[in-house]
Amino acid sequence: MTRHPRHPRQLHLNAFLMNTGHHEASWRLPESNPYAHVELDHYIHLARIAERGTFDSLFLADGPQLWSNLAQRPAGALEPLTLLTALATATEHIGLIATASTSYNSPYNLARKFASLDIISGGRAGWNIVTTAGAEAARNFGLEHEPAHAERYARAAEFLDVALKLWDSWEDDAIVADKAAGVWGDDAKIHPPQHQGTYFSVAGALNVPRSPQGYPLLVQAGSSEDGKAFAARYAEAVFTAQQTLADAQAFYKDLKSRTAAAGRDPEHIKVLPGIVPVLGSTEAEARANERLLEDHIVYTHGVDRLERLLQLPPDTLELDGQLPADLPPEDAIEGAKSRYTLVVELARRDRLTVRQLIGRLGGGRGHLTFAGTPEQVADAIESWFTQGAADGFNIMPAVLPSGLDAFVDHVVPILRTRGLLRTEYGPRTTLRERYGLPRPANQYTRPTIRPTQPALV
Repeated sequence: MTRHPRHPRQLHLNAFLMNTGHHEASWRLPESNPYAHVELDHYIHLARIAERGTFDSLFLADGPQLWSNLAQRPAGALEPLTLLTALATATEHIGLIATASTSYNSPYNLARKFASLDIISGGRAGWNIVTTAGAEAARNFGLEHEPAHAERYARAAEFLDVALKLWDSWEDDAIVADKAAGVWGDDAKIHPPQHQGTYFSVAGALNVPRSPQGYPLLVQAGSSEDGKAFAARYAEAVFTAQQTLADAQAFYKDLKSRTAAAGRDPEHIKVLPGIVPVLGSTEAEARANERLLEDHIVYTHGVDRLERLLQLPPDTLELDGQLPADLPPEDAIEGAKSRYTLVVELARRDRLTVRQLIGRLGGGRGHLTFAGTPEQVADAIESWFTQGAADGFNIMPAVLPSGLDAFVDHVVPILRTRGLLRTEYGPRTTLRERYGLPRPANQYTRPTIRPTQPALV
């Protein structure tokens, strides 16, 4: 095997898998399968492509509501922890990250599910922690309105504190398995949380032993002020969205600084912006592939979605006009604050019409869409990585599976040649180890105190 000079830092790559692809019109292409979002073989195929590209992990988004309307694109999704359990048996190395909401789950059940996935996968589980914006989800759980933004994050913080207690409620050596003595486990090494808080009351220990990673890789995706404060306290990887190198550098510097101020090692939080690569053998071919997707956008769907994001009444936006000048400020938004700000700033900065804005958002909903040759995509990734804007990338193919195949076949070899990406996985390791993170110590385990030796005289 040819060995290339290794860069001092290695890219972390995560494959963000979304049914037929991230572009909203991807399902309309002749090669796309409109039913792929509920077919296990489709996801097994994608996972194996990403594993062939030596990605650190793959990721499934989720929400407890029906996304969009059925006319727009494939709607609904398989429950991610169930799907990832199946993918764990079909893969060997790649990390498996599922989205789950702290607003519409209970800590005990969710902690048990992630511990189970971590055990089944041999230490490859990750949790993308979301607080879930939107009144649609709230009404599915008996609420008239979504909880306020700050309240969702306060609940999330307590949720995480309880989950950590649950994952630590078994010490690593609680299982004795002494057949001769007839002792299976040591009750003294079980620590019920006995938690009484504002949002949760959880008494008993988890009914699953401590998993290979201790607890799953903790991922977060909000970029609001509350979201960044939460990430600095808990997150070990952050999925984020920026449109420019300067904005990405500012976010990266700010989050690393917040993490240090929270008493954590800034190297223990990895920043992964999203990128939607649209590839072609030439730049002209890549642009043509991008235009083909844009030509399949149904703009009435885009207008409806944009009005909901901006919290505008129906029929407010005109396709060939710009956004209204009197939009509400971010602090008045209780939904997806950071995405709201990104979209408004993009429209204002580039003076986009609503039609142009919908076209720009069609590929990645605010994530950076980059059309170019494999070398140009690799250049963009390397530039952000080496200039203090990213520790890696959330790769979001516009069309699946072809876009992921093309990235692995044509961009990954360039990154490997430049010494930015591993050429093979090497020894089997946990997802935490792939991300350069230590296994967390159990908060209940007392350090062994060794008796001091008498001084020699």
